[in-house]
Amino acid sequence: MSEVFEGYERQYCELSASLFKKCTSAGLLDGEQKKQKVSEIKTGLEDAEALIRKMDLEARSLQPSLKAMLLAKLREYKSDLNSLKGEVKKITSPNPNQSVREELLESGMADTLMASADQRGRLLMSTERLNQSSERIKESRRTMLETEELGVSILQDLHQQRQSLLHAHNTLHGVDDNIGKSRKILTAMSRRMSRNKWIMGSVITSLVFAIILILYFKLAH
Repeated sequence: MSEVFEGYERQYCELSASLFKKCTSAGLLDGEQKKQKVSEIKTGLEDAEALIRKMDLEARSLQPSLKAMLLAKLREYKSDLNSLKGEVKKITSPNPNQSVREELLESGMADTLMASADQRGRLLMSTERLNQSSERIKESRRTMLETEELGVSILQDLHQQRQSLLHAHNTLHGVDDNIGKSRKILTAMSRRMSRNKWIMGSVITSLVFAIILILYFKLAH
């Protein structure tokens, strides 16, 4: 169903229930209080008519299958509005009892009043269902926001972990560089030690050879 139509429908149901209560209370008042209450009811009826016009325009702009269903519902709301207008007429009539008798004598008026009461009951039930739907939507939206906050928190944690891993990787890379440099230094030292060993061996061999020659010449003379 159209969300726009549902919004107008919710407003109308709430307004209709409020106007019905005001009509009931206005029938018990007199004088200025009654006039003030009737004025409020008439203002509410104008608002209700405006809402019905908006629902009618919205329903006619939808696809045929949905349009037919909404227009059928709209006819019930129009009938309910006419019933409310009849209640206001009874309240504002100089002779309420005579007005009631005249209305009851009209063809099918009794059935209309019964239908109006039934429609008002359905309107109240629709209002309750709409309120429940609104609460479920709010709860779903609250759950969605909580889930979004949890997701953001997880993303932040993952980002921090990624930064830690990058820092550890950079540290390990630095250690690898140091190990490589140390390995080169040790290799160079090992080569120098090997070269020094060969030099010392050559020197020792030369000295031994020289000593042998010296001893040979001394013993020979």
